[in-house]
Amino acid sequence: NAGDPEVLDAILARATTYCPRSELLWLMGAKERWLRGDVAGARAVLSEAFAANPESEEVVLAAFKLEFENDETERAKVLLARARSQGGGPRVWLKSALLERELGNPAEERSILAEGLSKHGKDQEDGSSWKMHVMLAQNAECAGDLAGARAALERGRRDQPKRWQVWACSAALEERHGSCARARAQLEQARLRVPGEPNLWLAAVRTERRQGNHKQADALMAKALQDCPESGQLWADVIEHAPRPQRKSKSVDALKKCKNDPRVVRAVAGLFAQDAKIEKARSWYDRSVKLDRDDGDAWASYYLFECRAGLGGRGELEEEVARRCEEAQPKHGERWQRIAKEAPRSERGPRDVLRKTALDLEANPIPRP
Repeated sequence: NAGDPEVLDAILARATTYCPRSELLWLMGAKERWLRGDVAGARAVLSEAFAANPESEEVVLAAFKLEFENDETERAKVLLARARSQGGGPRVWLKSALLERELGNPAEERSILAEGLSKHGKDQEDGSSWKMHVMLAQNAECAGDLAGARAALERGRRDQPKRWQVWACSAALEERHGSCARARAQLEQARLRVPGEPNLWLAAVRTERRQGNHKQADALMAKALQDCPESGQLWADVIEHAPRPQRKSKSVDALKKCKNDPRVVRAVAGLFAQDAKIEKARSWYDRSVKLDRDDGDAWASYYLFECRAGLGGRGELEEEVARRCEEAQPKHGERWQRIAKEAPRSERGPRDVLRKTALDLEANPIPRP
């Protein structure tokens, strides 16, 4: 009976009878049924789970995901509204706002975010709180309300002073709207509040590069490496932007500091590609995705390389990368996550996001703010 889904269902049902308070067992049972296409069965399991664990936020959010992914948006809204009314935590409020954004209801999204932040805006443990500050700023910016976006992020910096993401989003907002001096000042302040954070150094370096201030960018990068000498993302950036005569030595330095960092490995692969050392480049790109299958940016870099290399007629290799990416189902990556969030729901499959991320890599070598 190995691999028999009915046997697995029976085991999990028996387990939840003996351990009805175990959220994990209920969630496993629901997921197994959902993966087999039995949405009604998954819904029934989650209904039983909620009866046994009426306070469980995990069960509510799993039920929400089931309904949302199966286009039962009204059911999803009811579940989240009930959870909010019962004192739901920051994740419930965040998911509620995301649902309204997905449905194209900016006023409802804004209302939920405002109320959610009044209850949970200063929560430090859950990552959902800082995201709500950022979402409120995005909502205001999309409505053309720059002052409102600035106010939302000012409050975010005040309520979540140790979250580098809020500082970086605030600086990016200023840069997008032509206030580079404000962006620089905020990033400087951020580095004092969140010392040793490579993402903040990289944001400052990129701000200067986008303005054409390459000497200032190099000076900032030198300070960044003093502060974060083993940061793979900083060393990868150094390799990608080093003058041609220095690339080999910078690669050696980077590999000494962070030998198996997938971002460094990917940057080295890029150097081999630029030098037309195709097989070496392919080997290093392959190594980078094996080191971190969840990094969508790595898959996009590999795919873009194969698209360029396949111009001579070996298109099957880019298709193979796309197939492997689809199998890996990556969820992370700076560009990948942004592009996946911006895409319509019908275009969020791994292959769609892979192609769009590869195009973004080609069009914007320095990520846009």
